[in-house]
Amino acid sequence: MKSKMLIIMLGLLFVASCSSLVSNNTGKKTQSSSLIDFLYPNQESRAEHKAEIPLLKLPVKVGLAFVPSKNWQRDGIHGKDQVDLLNKVKKSFLKYDYIDRIEIIPSTYLNGGEGFTTLEQVGRLYDVDVMALVSYDQVTQSLENNAALLYWTIVGMYIIPGNENSIQTFVDTAVFDIKSKKMLFRAPGLNKLEKRTTAIGVDDTLMEKSLEGFALAVSDMTINLDAELAQFKTRVKEEKIAKVEHRKGYSGGAASHYLLILMVLMLTRKYGYRKFSKTCRSNSLQRDVLK
Repeated sequence: MKSKMLIIMLGLLFVASCSSLVSNNTGKKTQSSSLIDFLYPNQESRAEHKAEIPLLKLPVKVGLAFVPSKNWQRDGIHGKDQVDLLNKVKKSFLKYDYIDRIEIIPSTYLNGGEGFTTLEQVGRLYDVDVMALVSYDQVTQSLENNAALLYWTIVGMYIIPGNENSIQTFVDTAVFDIKSKKMLFRAPGLNKLEKRTTAIGVDDTLMEKSLEGFALAVSDMTINLDAELAQFKTRVKEEKIAKVEHRKGYSGGAASHYLLILMVLMLTRKYGYRKFSKTCRSNSLQRDVLK
């Protein structure tokens, strides 16, 4: 009788601990990278920091990188996946004429760095003026619930506990002028995924959903980033958040001016200058073309 009770108790213990036996990912886990810890590695650097009003030379050259994992542990996102996600972010910058080029920079160049000193070194290496730093926080949770899966086999009953898996992901892109150490703007992104699995499927599910969570959070973030980039020129003019100079050969939206000039030549040739000039005055185009 005692031996039977012992077997039953051991069986119940096995069922209760099934998830932990087949997976190391049960419970609650966090992987993150901290922008504050990276930029200001100690209290002294935070106290000494005094951001200046940036002087931006248009079109600007932008570096794009993930902030390394917190405490310099292994990154929650592998190198190839980082590049894929950063290429999605890069597309947001490419839409605007005040952006010259965007360099994707591996986070390994920032590992073990000393905040803005490291940014300045990377800026010189890649010849960029502005850095867009992507930080993240992802919390995964896998908990056993009462929806256990019950199987009857030829040798008896076999139970695999059900697991509730949830993954919450937060990403944030902060754009800094390297020289002045001033943050120009930021854009966040959020995502939450949930899926029920057997204990045996926990590892594969969490790995798959972790990357999916990052991808969806980045997609959400790029929407906000696009809005910030679209408003940036207006903020420079109205809020005076930065001073602006034009690089040699850049006039700001030159392509649109060239298009207008081409339209002028075509219409002048077709209708004659007088008729075209009258048309321009009537619909206020002349002022825009000759500006």
